Amino acid sequence: MTHVIIFDCEFLTRPGAKSRMWCGPEDPDPCVVQIGAVKLSLEPDFAIAATEKIFIKSRDRSGKTCVVAPFFVELTGITQAQVDAEGVSQTEALNRLERFADGASLWSWGKDEFFLLAISCYVAGIAPSIAAHRFGNAGNLLLTAGMPRDDLEQTTSGQLAGYYGLSGGSDRRHHDALDDAISVALCLQHLLRESRLTPEDFQLPASVRS
Repeated sequence: MTHVIIFDCEFLTRPGAKSRMWCGPEDPDPCVVQIGAVKLSLEPDFAIAATEKIFIKSRDRSGKTCVVAPFFVELTGITQAQVDAEGVSQTEALNRLERFADGASLWSWGKDEFFLLAISCYVAGIAPSIAAHRFGNAGNLLLTAGMPRDDLEQTTSGQLAGYYGLSGGSDRRHHDALDDAISVALCLQHLLRESRLTPEDFQLPASVRS
C-alpha cells in the first residue's frame, strides 16, 4: 500500500436539517454535490501527491436536477453556476473517485461514504460502485495518535489542521470538500511524520491501537 485517499463530501441541506436528521417536510435528501479528495503517500516523505475536486449534478427522487439552496451556497461557497458548468453524474463522479484512488483505501472524518454511497446512489437509482470495506473512519486514526476523545468529538474536519497548529490549516474554507479533505490530510501527514501514526495503522478494517 503506497498511498491512501483522504476525502470529504458536501451534500444538500437547509437550515436545521442536521438536527432533524434530514427528515423535515421540506428537507432535501442529503445527496452529495461536491467531493474533495487528497492522495496521501505512505512512503517515508508522506507527501500530498495529488488532489481532486468533483462536482455532482444531483437528481431528486423524481429524476429532476436538484437546485442548491441559498443556505447551501452560503455554507459551502458552491454556486448553482459551478454545479451547472462542472457537475457530472453520480456514476461518473464515483468513477472519477475510483480512478483517482487507484485501488487505495478511502478515509473521511466520520463516515461520509454513507452520503456518497448509501443515500446518493439510492436516490439516483444506481448500485454503489465502490465497496464499503474500502472506507475507513479517520477518527479511529486520531484516537490511535492520542487525540483526546472529547476534543475529537468537538472538532470538525476543517478545524483539524488548525487544532494541530499546522501551516495552512486556518486559511482554508470550512465546508469546501477539498479544503476540508486537505485539513484532514495535513493532520494525518503531521502525525505520520511525528511517528504517532504508522502506515500499518491505515490497514482496514481499522481499529484503535492501544
